[in-house]
Amino acid sequence: MSGVRFHVKFFKTTPGSEPVREWLKSLDQSDRKTIGEDIKTVQFGWPLGMPLIRKLEADMWEVRSSLKSRIARVIFTVHRDKMILLHGFIKKSQKTPAADLKIARQRLSQFREDAS
Repeated sequence: MSGVRFHVKFFKTTPGSEPVREWLKSLDQSDRKTIGEDIKTVQFGWPLGMPLIRKLEADMWEVRSSLKSRIARVIFTVHRDKMILLHGFIKKSQKTPAADLKIARQRLSQFREDAS
């Protein structure tokens, strides 16, 4: 594919599950399509900023997807030519919940250990 800045990869847990892929599968088709299109925009257009992408902290960003009646977030990191999807959730408040940030940080830490 020409113009691709990143290859999208799902974070894998030690037992081999892919939590973001599983979360996406739990959503309805139109929500999956919206989130997928937003991720594809990042894949081809990086670096991007608001309103689609927001930097959360060092090496961690979120894709901000507006669905029909709610808001979804996919937290990711960048490693070489890959966009690693760490965590996805439906946002229920203005601020990114601490529990969701903690999950993303733990997965980023595990990804770094596995990649080294």
